[in-house]
Order: sequence, then structure tokens, then C-alpha cells
Amino acid sequence: MNQRPTAAGTNKLWGGRFDQPPDELFYQFQRSFPFDRRLLPYELAVDRAWARAIEKVGILSSSETQQTLTTLDAIAKRAESDHSWLDLSPAEDVHHFVEIALVERLGSLGYKLHTGRSRNELVATDFRMFVKDAAQDISRSLVVLIAALVGLAERTMGVPFAGMTHLQHAQPILFSHFVLGLAEAFFRDLERVSDARRMADSCPLGSGALGGCAFAVDRGALAKELGFSRISANSLDAVGDRDFAVDYLYALAGLAMHISRLAEDFVLFASQEFGYVMLPDEYSTGSSLMPQKKNPDAWELLRGKTGRITAAMISLLITLKGLPSSYQRDLQEDKEPLFAGHDQALAITQIAAGAVGATQINAAKLSAAAEDSALLATQAAHYLVHRGLPFRQAHEIIGRIIREAERARESWTAMPLSKLKGFSPLFESDLQRSLTLDSALASCDVPGGTAPRRVREALAAFHARLEQWTSSIA
Repeated sequence: MNQRPTAAGTNKLWGGRFDQPPDELFYQFQRSFPFDRRLLPYELAVDRAWARAIEKVGILSSSETQQTLTTLDAIAKRAESDHSWLDLSPAEDVHHFVEIALVERLGSLGYKLHTGRSRNELVATDFRMFVKDAAQDISRSLVVLIAALVGLAERTMGVPFAGMTHLQHAQPILFSHFVLGLAEAFFRDLERVSDARRMADSCPLGSGALGGCAFAVDRGALAKELGFSRISANSLDAVGDRDFAVDYLYALAGLAMHISRLAEDFVLFASQEFGYVMLPDEYSTGSSLMPQKKNPDAWELLRGKTGRITAAMISLLITLKGLPSSYQRDLQEDKEPLFAGHDQALAITQIAAGAVGATQINAAKLSAAAEDSALLATQAAHYLVHRGLPFRQAHEIIGRIIREAERARESWTAMPLSKLKGFSPLFESDLQRSLTLDSALASCDVPGGTAPRRVREALAAFHARLEQWTSSIA
């Protein structure tokens, strides 16, 4: 084949119908190899599978197939050991890079591998394979993060906590119950990442540019060799579909949002106003001016980097929303945001797991806050309910008692029984036994509640769920 060199001095995968080479600035502008080189291991795997497939339909002889496979292995080996080879390559994209390398070693035989296929299907296949592996990496890191939270819950079992809504003290709960509540969100992230992986698990190879392959390749065998569970159903859709990438970035954005909320909790709890947790030295920094400072930089950076991941998802959605069906060159813009989103999500998950594992609590401060008598108001209302009063009326009575105590600048639980009876004759001497922190915690004795035995059950269930997830992503 007599192909004219491009502006970059290499043979293109296209160009016979062109009289002029690409403008040099445009050629550099439209190159994707600087970032899609990350897909090289997947490209080489696809190339190996394709070589075997087109041998079966008579395009390659067995000798040519073996030469091609040997050369592909050599390319992989050199790429791993000689990064400058990739750095200095003028290739247009990862597909072009491999063909250049094949032709350098095999001559015209190197051109045969592209028979019957298009870069449209190649990049879709490579990209899906990347997302499948990336999802597994994120899932493994999520399991480590959840395990760190479970470890914190176990270390702090029995420590009470002033549970909050609207950042106002509400009811007493166990701190372990609070921590396991954070971990539940990450289990949902595991589910979403797994769903995104499942959506990516469809092999487009054999779809051609848009209409399918003109050679009778075995698409099912190709899919199986490349680790896919199924083949794509429609060649036109296969080359233009990036829903799986959106799904993956959506899962990462949700994960980042949950890490950001976790970070916000710990930034607040580490402040002097709360003093609930102690910042670990390994995940903190100091001030260049104020010697006494210990700043929650790890948590703040985790919170801050969330924006990058959300932006990656939005970027891809904006790219996709105006595209017509089938493959468009705009789809080249799918990889950089997804690569960036994945890298950031993996990093923040790993850092969050380390920071949680190194965090210690101030049990005395937590317990003192949970002892606030105002947190027992709901318990007192329930006391009246047990004596037959409708809850709405009980709620009103307790509210008036607390308002009166506030005016008198005294604790409402210290009011004498005679004064309480002025609000309701249903109060008896056994009221004080109900108005304790332990009784309040024990009263929420339902599955998912904060009663100590229910939290211990939840911890056991978490271990079982973690073991199941660990086995599924091994």
C-alpha cells in the first residue's frame, strides 16, 4: 500500500481520497494518542482477538496470525518498558500507534489486521473494557472504605452521640449507629458502580463503522475472549453509545458526593466547637503562621475534589446531548473526563479510607453532648403515649414544659413531679426511670434502630455484606 505521509510524517489509517495533507496545527489538535494511549493494553487485547477471528474467515493464514500475535506481544512488552517510545510517537490515536508498530515489524502484513473493522468499533470496545476494569478498582477501594467505617463503629461501640437534624441536637443515638449510617451510602455506591460495569459489559466488536462487519466473524467468540458477557444488539447503536460511560461517571459523582458529606461531618466534628474527633497527624497539616494549628486538609481536599468528578459527568452529558445517531468525532471527548473522574474518585476513596482508619474520637465530649436533657423530650412524649394520651397532645405538653423550663433557666428533667402534674396528671414517679440516656437508646429497638443490640446486629450484617462484595469483585 502506497500511503502518503501525513503532516506528522506517518502513514494514516485514511487518506487515499485526499489531495492535501492535514494542516499541521489541525493534526496536532485532533490527535487523541496523548490521552487514549491509556487504552493500549485493551487495544492490543482486541487486536489479538481480531487476528484469530479473521484467520477463521480466511483473511490471515495461520502463519500470518502467529506473526501478528508475536508482534503484538512485542509491542506490549516494549510499551511497558520504554515509555519514551509512546511519548515521542506522532501517532494519531492508539489504533494508529499499533498499526505503525505492526507495519514497522511486519511490512505489508501489518496492514491486514484492520480488515473488516473500523476505529469506531475499536474505541468503543477498548473504552468499555477500560470502564469494566476501572469499576472493579473503584469497587475494591469502596470495600476498603466501608471496612474502615465498620472498624470505627466497632471501636466506638457503646459511645452515645447527640444525633442531629438541621444541625440541631435531636435525639440520642449511638455514635456507631451514626458511622454505620455513613457506610450504608457507600454500599449504594457499590451497587451503582456494579450496575455501570454491567452496562459496559457488551461487546461492540464486529459492528464496523456503523453497519456491521462484511466478513462472517464470530462475534460471540470475540466477546467471550475479551471477557464480555454479551454482544451489542445493533451495530449503529454500538458505535455511538456512551451511556455506559455516563452511568459510570454518575456512579462516581454519587460516590464523590457521599465522601464530601462524610468529609463535612468530620471537618465539623474536629472543630473546637464540637471536639468530637481528633484529627490524625498523618492526614492533617499545620499553619505557616500559627504554630498551634492542626488543619483538616485531607477532609477539605476530599470535599473540594468532588467538583471535578461532578464536572466530568456534566461535561460528557453536554457532549452527548446534541449528537445525531451513530459515531461522531465529538465522541473523542468522552475519554478525558472519564479518565479524570475515575482517577480522582479512586484517589479520594483511598484517602478517605485511610483518614477514617486513623481517626480517634473524644468519647467524653460525645457522651457529654448526648447527656443533654433536651434530647429526652421525645422519650417523655412516648411516656405519655404509653399512658393512653394521643401523641399529638403528648408532643404539645412536653413542648410547653420545655418552654417553661427555658424561661426559668432550669433543666426540665429537674422539675418536681408536682409541677409536671400541672401539665398532665398522667405523670407518675416512674417517669425518671424513662428519662435516662440508656432507656432512650434502648427504646429504639427495631431493625435499623439505634438500640445497642440492633447496632451489634447491624455490625454483624455489615461484615457479611463486605465478605459477599469482596468475593464478587475478587
